[in-house]
Amino acid sequence: MKVKGEVHKFGNNVNTDEIIPAKFLNTTSPGELALHCMEGTKGSFAKKVRNGDLIVAGRNFGCGSSREHAPFSIKSAGVSCVIAESFARIFYRNSINIGLPILESREASKDIREGDRIEVDFKKGEIKNMTKAKIYKSQNFPEFMERIIRAGGLLKMLKSDLKG
Repeated sequence: MKVKGEVHKFGNNVNTDEIIPAKFLNTTSPGELALHCMEGTKGSFAKKVRNGDLIVAGRNFGCGSSREHAPFSIKSAGVSCVIAESFARIFYRNSINIGLPILESREASKDIREGDRIEVDFKKGEIKNMTKAKIYKSQNFPEFMERIIRAGGLLKMLKSDLKG
């Protein structure tokens, strides 16, 4: 599985309130959440992001409260993958559970810039910066996590397994 797109860059300690402000937690509408994604940190994000684009961030991305709305708003905005130096553990798990691929790579986090074009090969655990002609390594997903992401989330995978 591969994704390719333009980078939207964020710093360290981006919390779930910055990803989707609390005043929008009364909706589960993907379209509504997408409109307000990253509003607490970069208000213009929802207007600039295109389907398939990627987020690259620093340390501790997704810290704060354990709301699923945060990764769901990112996925709903059309982001194909989030790459960061590190993630808050509950954000990491929530992302995989809804089928949003996220990768940890210190080198990519530090070197990739806003607007760079990158391609991610999840099978190889490889992040290719096409703008700078550089390749960064990341851990590839274990098979069970790759199945969840390919299915579009844990619930979708389980429903598919039950149909069988």
